[in-house]
Amino acid sequence: MGKERLDKILASQNLGSRKEVGALIRAGRVSVGGTEVRRPEWKADPEADVIAVDSQVLNFKRHVYLMMNKPDGVLSASRDPRARTVVDLLPPGLRRRGLFPAGRLDKDTRGLLILTDDGGFAHRMLSPKSHVTKWYEAVLESPVSEADVLRFRRGVALADGTVCLSAGLSVLREGETPLVLAGLREGKFHQVKRMFLACGNRVLSLRRVRIGGLALDPELAEGAARELEAEEAALVFRTAPWIK
Repeated sequence: MGKERLDKILASQNLGSRKEVGALIRAGRVSVGGTEVRRPEWKADPEADVIAVDSQVLNFKRHVYLMMNKPDGVLSASRDPRARTVVDLLPPGLRRRGLFPAGRLDKDTRGLLILTDDGGFAHRMLSPKSHVTKWYEAVLESPVSEADVLRFRRGVALADGTVCLSAGLSVLREGETPLVLAGLREGKFHQVKRMFLACGNRVLSLRRVRIGGLALDPELAEGAARELEAEEAALVFRTAPWIK
């Protein structure tokens, strides 16, 4: 990416505002290539130069990718003046300028959500052309039939006439309120709920459990988040081996 202002580099790594990191630099607490630098406008290459703050080498990351286990009642948004958002749930150590949810979950939907500051990654993940399947566990009001499975496979026609892309549907637990697994390659407004309504059923609860080949970490508590390694983030664009 070439050279950038030193204060911009440090601010992008969650070390403070441009004003705050500028004060760090002017105080002589920052070095580039082993040489103390006191000018915030100094140009450095964050991916080639060794930058240190208080003698601690900066582990520069151009982009970050977070996995969150979204709880019920929280908005999938970066900010909202009237409601708590998924970004509000992040601890200080995971917060970073420009973070946004890559794809949304309804306020009452739980489960896997990716937050990032990488717009290209989000666009690729959400584009139907990428064929990234999002998998949801849904508790339903009534049992599903083989006809419902076939309708999902052929593409459900919603109440407004919109025809959805082919989707997967399988039963995980039978009974009066069955648990099913639904796989979608697109993300229309309230789509899972509307698809089941079109089949004469109703979703009682909904949780996203997988995006592509990336599964929700079973050790991640609701409301918690953790950083994804690059290899984990890349799993989004792979098909899970158990998905046919």
